[in-house]
Amino acid sequence: MGRTLRQGSVVLNETPKRKGSRRALRYTVRAVVIGAAIILGACPRMITDSGYVLTISPAAANVFVNDTTRFTATLRDKNGAAVSTPLSWSVDNTSIAQVDTTGTVHAMTAGSATIRVTGHAEVATAALTVVVDSGQTLTIAPTAASLYVGGSQQFKATLKDHKGNTLSVTPDWQSSNSSVASVNASGMVQAANAGSATIEARARGLMAAASITVLPKPSSVVLVGAGDISTCSNQGDSATAKIIDGISGNVSVFVAGDNVYPDGSAADYANCYDPTWGRFKSRTHPVPGNHEYNIPGASGYFDYFGSAAGDPSKGYYSYDFGAWHVVAINSVITRNAGSAQEQWLRADLAANQKKCTLAYWHYPRFSSGSVHGSDASMQAIWQALYDYDADVVVSGHEHNYERFAPQTPTGELDNARGIRQFVAGTGGAGNYSFSVTQPNSEVRYNATPGVLKFTLYADHYDWQFIPISGSFTDTGSGSCH
Repeated sequence: MGRTLRQGSVVLNETPKRKGSRRALRYTVRAVVIGAAIILGACPRMITDSGYVLTISPAAANVFVNDTTRFTATLRDKNGAAVSTPLSWSVDNTSIAQVDTTGTVHAMTAGSATIRVTGHAEVATAALTVVVDSGQTLTIAPTAASLYVGGSQQFKATLKDHKGNTLSVTPDWQSSNSSVASVNASGMVQAANAGSATIEARARGLMAAASITVLPKPSSVVLVGAGDISTCSNQGDSATAKIIDGISGNVSVFVAGDNVYPDGSAADYANCYDPTWGRFKSRTHPVPGNHEYNIPGASGYFDYFGSAAGDPSKGYYSYDFGAWHVVAINSVITRNAGSAQEQWLRADLAANQKKCTLAYWHYPRFSSGSVHGSDASMQAIWQALYDYDADVVVSGHEHNYERFAPQTPTGELDNARGIRQFVAGTGGAGNYSFSVTQPNSEVRYNATPGVLKFTLYADHYDWQFIPISGSFTDTGSGSCH
């Protein structure tokens, strides 16, 4: 006979079923509606959201007895965006170490333990090794990485003695989940499938580890635009806007300054820019030019674009687009080494985990143009981008199109780490001539307005300059560093 069990307001019907000498219970669940709420009992399976990934950093740590270290955890959704959630920390062996609510660990005695963090029903763990101070330390760099399927990342392990001298050692490398990310004998990691893994390096009884998050490879996205765009006296901006109208897919628009003439005033934006490129406003990521600052504080520009233009006291910001990190620089305000903008840029790039980076602003670091030419004041910004392996820079100011080979901040050819620069001051406001061709300039064009289109992939990019008329075009591809 069955019997009815009552759990609060939930009714469970129990039906005994014999199998051998053991009795299996089968439950039928009924939901009771109380007011507007439905209460369920004896849920037949766990409900989880597989779109969330919880990672812990570092993935492993060596700690000396009586020392402390701190672990951090990040929950990300299926798009890789961070999600705020309460975290719960624990350790499986409290005689070895103890952990508090912030992830801070205090090492008690020599041994091994596992640090566990939970959040949003997801779990992540890290290995903790507590040792007596031998004077040697093993570290791994980077300490974490986010890759797309098919991507790779080189890791390096460094062993130092108690004086800080680097010791020669060949570590043993291992992945906790080789189906997600494998690692070879030199520390090169290859991302195979979406998920998370821990990469470990071991040497002389010490271990260091890094966490790897592998995301599905995104489809390509398109970033298209130009600088020096609108006036009310010609139709160049209308013609370039029509080109953008014809580009399909996931398309965002950049504008590289001097977006409307003569002064970037509210009236200029309303009467000249808005009827043409204004139809892309909801998907435009702008930067200002010198003409915007003909109005104090570039108020016409900041009022027109609103929050999309960033903090009006700064005018610089960054965003992620597809698999790329994109940086929008304000080249009109202070940008020298040590300036607030340069320091912000370095911090932004240090925090970025995307493989590919593109930046744009108004004044070109390099230009063969006859009116403005190269602007050495942008070298500190270029240096920061170069130091963090950025790939592409786009500028305006000169009303022409020019493409350079990959270069260092001082203009030396560098096909290994150099940044490829495009000048695209061709949005429609008229064209300037060229003067002396600068070193590493590969293509120059000034016959008609046009737009520069980038198709951005997880590890490379295609470019295409599209003029409003004529047979000229410039296309090519580049790999991310």
